Amino acid sequence: MYIPKQFDEPRVDVLHQFIRSRPFASLVTLSSGGLNANHIPLHLSEQPGPFGTLRGHVARANPIWSDIAKGVEALAIFHGPSAYITPSWYPIKAETGKVVPTWNYVVAHAYGTLRVIDDAAWLRDHLESLTAHNEAAFAEPWHLADAPSDFIEKMMGGVVGIEIVITRLSGKWKTSQNQPAENQAGVIQGLRASGSEEALEMAALVEGINHGR
Repeated sequence: MYIPKQFDEPRVDVLHQFIRSRPFASLVTLSSGGLNANHIPLHLSEQPGPFGTLRGHVARANPIWSDIAKGVEALAIFHGPSAYITPSWYPIKAETGKVVPTWNYVVAHAYGTLRVIDDAAWLRDHLESLTAHNEAAFAEPWHLADAPSDFIEKMMGGVVGIEIVITRLSGKWKTSQNQPAENQAGVIQGLRASGSEEALEMAALVEGINHGR
């Protein structure tokens, strides 16, 4: 991933927090037929350091675990908010006209070798951790034990665990850092006026990174 210096986010704690808040990843692997992309939630553990481990599960019918190039890195991509930025939001447009559209976005890339884990005890522990993380915000969290045990055992039989010890971790926060303060203010105002949840998230990022970091 191309990361100009002003857009680089190297802090591991920030990237970990981002991954936990946006766990639904695009997982890219190399198979006998070429590149393969799957879209699955991945649960992050901070160990081992410095970057941690990603754990997930896929259907047994999914060739991601049975048809994978040995010793080749996998790439998990975590996407944050993104927004189109019109040059009409830049005050300097009226002064010089030397402005163009762009796209603001936040993304993290985690690299590592994918390991397949076909073990019922490991899988149950993973599913309990993954479920607990994603159910934490609900008033009455769902637990594996809420479903009949034979049903859970049957469902678990249809999936396989995967694990990636992260060997490289990078983040790109493209949030108008390359624009002067007046243009950043215009972007914030324009995004807030758009009113969508995605635009409001990006407005908060532009304001926080450029004025509070």
